[in-house]
Amino acid sequence: MWDFETDPEYQTELDWAAGFVTDEISPLRYVIDNPLNTADPIRQALIPPLQQTVREHGLWATHLGPELGGQGHGQVKLALLNEVLGGEPLAPIIFGCQAPDTGNAEILAHYGTEEHKRTYLGPLLNGEIFSCYSMTEPQGGSDPTEFTTTAVLDGHEWVINGEKWFSSNARYSAFLIVMCVTEPDNPTYQRQSMIIVPTDTPGIEIVRNVGLGDEQPDEGTHAYLRYNDVRVPRDNLLGGRGEGFLVAQTRLGGGRIHHAMRTVGMARQALQMMMERAVSRRTQGELLSKKQLVQEMVAESWLDLQQFRLLVLQTAWKIDKYHDYKRVRGDISAVKAAMPGVLNRIASRAMQVHGSLGLSNEMPFVEMLINGYHLGLADGPTEVHKTTLARSLLRDVKPADGLFPSTHLVAAREAARARYADVLATHQR
Repeated sequence: MWDFETDPEYQTELDWAAGFVTDEISPLRYVIDNPLNTADPIRQALIPPLQQTVREHGLWATHLGPELGGQGHGQVKLALLNEVLGGEPLAPIIFGCQAPDTGNAEILAHYGTEEHKRTYLGPLLNGEIFSCYSMTEPQGGSDPTEFTTTAVLDGHEWVINGEKWFSSNARYSAFLIVMCVTEPDNPTYQRQSMIIVPTDTPGIEIVRNVGLGDEQPDEGTHAYLRYNDVRVPRDNLLGGRGEGFLVAQTRLGGGRIHHAMRTVGMARQALQMMMERAVSRRTQGELLSKKQLVQEMVAESWLDLQQFRLLVLQTAWKIDKYHDYKRVRGDISAVKAAMPGVLNRIASRAMQVHGSLGLSNEMPFVEMLINGYHLGLADGPTEVHKTTLARSLLRDVKPADGLFPSTHLVAAREAARARYADVLATHQR
């Protein structure tokens, strides 16, 4: 049965979350330098109490199943909540559903030993520590077939050497999950393995911290890392040897759609700001909202947002229905491919309506635009996801039997005339 309504009980929780984000979380961005820096006393004084409030409302880490301390709400409810959180960068941390920790938790839950879960997963789920997913490399991007970082077994230890690029949150993380080449002679997608590396392990070098385009040099959170004979226990392997690509898929499917859920919230915020500006600002003797081109911007943005939102919710529904990311891989790729374009178009229009103020650092539109491009690259570039989607769509399509398409009008007309030949002969026109 089709249903486009949120159940009233959960809607009450969403309404509370929306007010909580606006009243309690949004002001924090102006007094906390970085919400990941647990050494900051201001951060520690303000964020943990809010996290406790979220726990008391039963909305902490709702992406997790009950066996991991979550509510087991499923992806549709998570999408609805993330729409609320997406417009405020600090909100996912206070609700315990920030990237890349959500994906790393999935890996640890599926492939970690009891010791791994006790040492890393438990504190991660409790919001006590942060983690980093260290996969991308400077020369190979996100293509694992081009990776050169190696892990060689020496007795009971892995020895890791190589470089990783854009390892998000490394400077504030307690541990990294590193993809390394451990089986160089295996087939292409069976050469890599995933290994847990505590960030205080000797030999880990942060070459520099890389920021996005609007951030100051060396103040970003995406680290350029170098592993110099880094030694970790043999048991830090996640999954089997050569199963790194398989392990990666455990986190990437969920991670991609979670990004999309939050993007709905960010795009909605841009649209709301655009509309407020349109009914507030006058030019040439009338409100901007009276200008047809501004009206077109508002209408196009609303259409972009609603179409994207429905695609995200439908994909979330399929994940809940099938419990199989692989089965909905094409849908997830579609969401991922649509995501950056939607955000960029809406944020660009909002920036235009705000004029020079929109270009300035007194409004968030430049940050949104950069984030849109970031989303187009994170967890696999848009172009890759378009080809994945196309392959999934074309896989079950049967080729035409003859020389012409199966929908060829000439053939269809001839078939129809043959089928109704008796009727046509009786009633000649």
